[in-house]
Amino acid sequence: MERTFAIIKPNAFADGNSGKILSRIYAEGFKVVGLKKLYLSKVEAEGFYYVHKARPFFGELTDFMSSGPCIAMVLEAENAIQKWRDLMGATNPAQAAEGTLRREFGTSVGENATHGSDAPETAAFEIGYFFSGMELL
Repeated sequence: MERTFAIIKPNAFADGNSGKILSRIYAEGFKVVGLKKLYLSKVEAEGFYYVHKARPFFGELTDFMSSGPCIAMVLEAENAIQKWRDLMGATNPAQAAEGTLRREFGTSVGENATHGSDAPETAAFEIGYFFSGMELL
């Protein structure tokens, strides 16, 4: 079994879609081993997305991620990283495949409803950023 990190972003939370997304997560066979609702500060969002610091969208991204509550999760499944990325769909909701979360719940490239780790090393960092070992069941 593999673990990955996932976020239901502020726009999906504000639009009342968290429950729908969680339902899809369970329906796709993921086990949720960590879950918390939180409100990232600007500094916390900057720390989380530090790998994008030099990118032109960094300020906009961290402003958005600190604009309202989100849900952080640790998901477990066979090939969880790729499975979650497939369920999320392409970064741009307009280019995401039918049936993916971003196609259904995303509103733009910047506000695309969900986040997911892209590699085992990224998942390890992201899980550790939000969860202690004692919080993962």
